[in-house]
Amino acid sequence: MNRLHDLLGRLRAWLPLLPLLMLLGGTYWLNQQVQPLGPKSDDSKRHDVDFSVENLSSVTFDENGHARYMMTTEKMWHYPDDDSTYLDSPHFISLHTKSPPTIISAVTGKVSSHGDEVFLYNDVTVVRLTDLERDKLNFSTEYLHVLPNGDQADTDHPVTIVTARDTINATGMTLDNNLQTANLLSNVRATHVPPIR
Repeated sequence: MNRLHDLLGRLRAWLPLLPLLMLLGGTYWLNQQVQPLGPKSDDSKRHDVDFSVENLSSVTFDENGHARYMMTTEKMWHYPDDDSTYLDSPHFISLHTKSPPTIISAVTGKVSSHGDEVFLYNDVTVVRLTDLERDKLNFSTEYLHVLPNGDQADTDHPVTIVTARDTINATGMTLDNNLQTANLLSNVRATHVPPIR
């Protein structure tokens, strides 16, 4: 009985502090509710694909409505954070009214955000088909920068050019499909096989 009496005495001593304790608890709860949230993840920094297309074929026309070049790719995908577009097994055909078609292919590629530049990588080949005046030309390199609207291309990588009788190796090249020229930049070496008489 004495213990119960002591316990009640202690509780009565703490009773005036109960509202103060409740006030402290409520203050702590309110403080937690108004604290700013932790750092929020910025999704704009993420490098995620926003769309992809498989087995794409497209044709670009000139101002007169003639087909200018065609492109096919096994897959194309786009990243919105840097507006980059990537290509898997891209294949381009440049159609020029005054010269034979030029076919460009690669293992992978990247298209600039405005679509005016294409960067091709790995096993890049350029084939200029034959016509009545010119023999077939095969170019191969590991990297090619293409300007589709200007019908021009360039590389600073090693390049090999093969014709019916010649094999030419060089480092760096510029191509102009309008002028039908190829300029080799450095370390040019050529092998010529003369015709059999």
